[in-house]
Amino acid sequence: MTPDLTTGIKWYLVFVFSTTFHEAAHAWTAYKLGDDTAHRGGQVTLDPTPHIRRSPFGMVVVPILSYLYNGWMIGWASAPYNPRWAIAYPKRSALMSLAGPGANLALVIGAAILIRLGIAMHFFEAPARITFSHVVDANTGGAYFLASLLSICFSLNLLLCAFNLMPLPPLDGSGALLLFTNPQTAEKLLSHLRQPQFQLFGLFISWKVFDYFYPTIQLFAVGLLYPGGGYLQGTYSALMNL
Repeated sequence: MTPDLTTGIKWYLVFVFSTTFHEAAHAWTAYKLGDDTAHRGGQVTLDPTPHIRRSPFGMVVVPILSYLYNGWMIGWASAPYNPRWAIAYPKRSALMSLAGPGANLALVIGAAILIRLGIAMHFFEAPARITFSHVVDANTGGAYFLASLLSICFSLNLLLCAFNLMPLPPLDGSGALLLFTNPQTAEKLLSHLRQPQFQLFGLFISWKVFDYFYPTIQLFAVGLLYPGGGYLQGTYSALMNL
């Protein structure tokens, strides 16, 4: 795939919205459960500005470079929280961690509903071949831009949801481990999870492992989107080119 400006703009629009929605979900959940750290920092918002201001490298530089290099985008942002609150209320902290992937899953479901609705209204149709950024075809020229956005939204948020659920630091899945702790063990666990060396190692291992099973997750999701569509053949290899 040769990156082009129009496709890159679509990718960036979806990436910024998806990442902002993810972090806003973390911040809003923490606020509702007793930690107002992110709320005071302005993170409980769908306005991407405070999220970009907090993580300019992960929200601007890395997404653009990853698109230019690979033809697709990845990056990161973060919402602050109070570690003392997380230790005192580990289960609340775990729910805060899960809120981000949950937000991405909601966007996957929302994109799927709009795709199916578009097919029912004959704006869209199932494509002959599925790729990461091509999940639905447009029947009319006017629907092409929306079909492309929904395809990217479906796949990117599925990836963000699944990847962030990996139970290794610094990913959200590691924070979800606090569901099974008490305040005493939560303090020890958090001290380990926040160590930079563990976070770097966890991120490296997670990405290496994730590369092997994500195509299966995408194929499963596509099978739910198009029951009986028969996209298994030829799709796996296309997704492995991410």
